[in-house]
Amino acid sequence: MESYSHPRFLGTLRSLPQTLLLLIRTCLAASPNDAVTPSHTHLSSLSGRIKAAGYRLFIVLNPFVSQDTWTATTLVGMVKLTAVCGIGSALWIWSKRNKKSKPPGSSDGSNAYASAATDAIATDPGLLKKHSHTRSYTVPSTAFTYPAIRTFYRSHPQESKLPSKPNAIPLLVFIHGLGGSASQFHPILISLVNLAPCLAIDLPGCGTSSFDPKAWEAYTTDALVRLLAVIIEAHRDHAGGQKVVLIGHSMGCSLAALLASSSSPCADLISEHVGGLIAICPQADPPSVKQIGELKKVTMIPSPIFDLLRKWDRRGGLESKSVLRMAGPDADEGTKRLQLRFNEQSRTPVWMRMARGMIPDYSTGSPRGGLPGEEVWKGLQLPVFLAAGEADSVTPADNVKRIVQFLGRDVAAIKSPSNQASLPIAAAPVDPAWIDPALAERKHHDSGVDAADLPISQDDETATVTSDISSSGESFVNTDEASSVTALSTDPTTSKAHHPSPHPRRLVLKTTIIPKPAAHSLLFAPSSSRTLSGLVSNFLADYVDPRLSLGWQLQYLSTEGKWDVKNLEKWKAVQPVSLPIGGVFCAMKTLREVDEKHSPKIFVKEWADKIKVVIDISHDAPVYDPKGLEDGGITYHKFPTVSKQPPMADEVKTFIALIDDIRKHQKTGEKVLIGVHCHYGFNRTGFFLVSYMIERLGYNVEDAIDTFATSRPPGIRHAHFIDALHVRYCHGLKKAPTL
Repeated sequence: MESYSHPRFLGTLRSLPQTLLLLIRTCLAASPNDAVTPSHTHLSSLSGRIKAAGYRLFIVLNPFVSQDTWTATTLVGMVKLTAVCGIGSALWIWSKRNKKSKPPGSSDGSNAYASAATDAIATDPGLLKKHSHTRSYTVPSTAFTYPAIRTFYRSHPQESKLPSKPNAIPLLVFIHGLGGSASQFHPILISLVNLAPCLAIDLPGCGTSSFDPKAWEAYTTDALVRLLAVIIEAHRDHAGGQKVVLIGHSMGCSLAALLASSSSPCADLISEHVGGLIAICPQADPPSVKQIGELKKVTMIPSPIFDLLRKWDRRGGLESKSVLRMAGPDADEGTKRLQLRFNEQSRTPVWMRMARGMIPDYSTGSPRGGLPGEEVWKGLQLPVFLAAGEADSVTPADNVKRIVQFLGRDVAAIKSPSNQASLPIAAAPVDPAWIDPALAERKHHDSGVDAADLPISQDDETATVTSDISSSGESFVNTDEASSVTALSTDPTTSKAHHPSPHPRRLVLKTTIIPKPAAHSLLFAPSSSRTLSGLVSNFLADYVDPRLSLGWQLQYLSTEGKWDVKNLEKWKAVQPVSLPIGGVFCAMKTLREVDEKHSPKIFVKEWADKIKVVIDISHDAPVYDPKGLEDGGITYHKFPTVSKQPPMADEVKTFIALIDDIRKHQKTGEKVLIGVHCHYGFNRTGFFLVSYMIERLGYNVEDAIDTFATSRPPGIRHAHFIDALHVRYCHGLKKAPTL
């Protein structure tokens, strides 16, 4: 069992041995004359020492007693202590019996699986395992050495080919919260690692980082901020003038604010290099005086007893208070399962040290140290994105409004989701085996980006998957959507000599409150992480650096013509026409005038009785003569769109109007399909067809994406397209004005 190292107990433990020995020898003496006594001149001082040592021992054993009134509350304190010990013993006996009663291979998992589920190393996502390193960091300003800190770092897969002037592509830094770990960012990391170099850190004693050192002072908020600064500086490209964007969750938002704010006591560390801050479920204010008193009492409870209390709190497993407090009452099973795992992986001694370390000092009247408040938040003079969950009871959405007030912006502009709003149980980009190996097989693949468009190293993960959880019911359109990735150019042949520059560093404030069931676990919940990923991507491209648009990057990196040998071979390998989609469409690859299998002449022979309309959404002039289709009785429409970028809302609106008009003029009872193609018939085509299925055919977003993938495997390939669909059709998500 780990010994206490809190300063309050050190003096007591050092002075106890001699005093206890004296007390024991006196009590065991045969008669008063045999008692061991010091000289008369030291009797009064000895009595005082015994009383003081006895009191300190009593406080160590009984944290419920107040120092000022300990004689009056001794009985009450002893009753409380007895109750705690009784509950602890009962919990211990119950846990032993519970383990014995579970047969091997029981339905809730074998012992081996239960052990793996609570082991941060065994359950670490593959992406993080592949690109993580454990190393020692020493912080000069605190003199603490943290010997084994896990850092996930992955450079941009095409870093050498992207423009590095006027500075390198920003580094995205992910900071988890109290009791959390870097693996909680996994669902959004899958998308964001294709935008920029990414750095995620397991704080000491969290995730796979070791719990070392043990000193309480090494886990104060100030000490953690200084450790983060050292780690970030070890990975930032100094020569390239690289900026960093801090992305925090819960307590991680507070640490990020202390690093970024010009009014922070830690402003001299890296604040001048911070180009943006994204705060997910932030805490606006430090603990109050009352909360500090409660926090101090909690952190004085011995770790073994606190562990038992935590285990009691986890009674009920997925439906326990421990899980529902963080995941929310309406969370899906996948979210609850992940939350339970993270709760079990959180180490009590680490939690207690960090919780104690976030307490500010109110001796001067205003808080100093610990978690930041108004003074630090109002010093953020850079792009800021605040996100919260409507059902979050740990850091309620009102914290977003508080921070908006601190920054001098109008709180009235923040609109809460409607009472009827709810997120579909949409699949986030997460491997089902990461949640539970027993989950059903994956439904469709999502490679993040097309490997042929944006090559990545051979040993990288080239495909991630979505869970098979979906929802039924009415689907809604968010007409007030946030913009999709900024359209940097309508010309896909944009000259590389004219690449965009980073946005000016100034305060730009964006907020969002993600509707229910989004709660404190929204970071990794399948129902919200995809939407969150899309919102973060949009913010980065729109307000931090236009080069963080994946659409722009794909265009910039495109060096091949449409019809050179490599692309021609790739095009030939694609299925020409999909199965029917929603009873309305067929997705196609573009036709080719001189092709022996997919030319207009051959297409008319094979499909004229099934497909009566072809809509060409490619940007370029077609590489076939549309007259060949029209001569065969197939109507041709040109609807040019830009590749690599999710279609804008106005484009989708126009496309839907076009389809409505085509269907309106079809003969009654005529069962014909509409063919739609871009170049390969996956990304842009999928986006338009999925949008129509949601807005006109009654599909929800995930069912529409899955239906398209089933008929046109592997479906939409670009992660940022899928993210944009989730953002656009997230029921109840309101567009927030730029503040």
